[in-house]
Amino acid sequence: MTGRERWFGASGRKVPELALIGTVDLTGALELDGVDDVEALRAAHTSGMPVVVHASTIEAVVLALARPEVACVLVADEALLTVDFADLTYGLLPPDDRGRPAVAGPAGEVA
Repeated sequence: MTGRERWFGASGRKVPELALIGTVDLTGALELDGVDDVEALRAAHTSGMPVVVHASTIEAVVLALARPEVACVLVADEALLTVDFADLTYGLLPPDDRGRPAVAGPAGEVA
């Protein structure tokens, strides 16, 4: 798992943003097999209903995590829990001219 959590709709509880199927209580959630139905995502989110998306590929997980309406992405393959999705999404900054890893400042500028 990523260790990151998201709000489970308006329930007042947080859940892992990525979890194995069967490890999270989904009571009251809208379960989808993808994020193509944007209207359903928005309507559920607006009403406070948690949205859970099932994903089976790295690409599907990335797409689901990119949607703010999604509370949790569920996967069947444990290998997907080991992927660094933050790195896939944001990447690493290239090293500076001395070969040291670059460090981003508070406004995103590279120091």
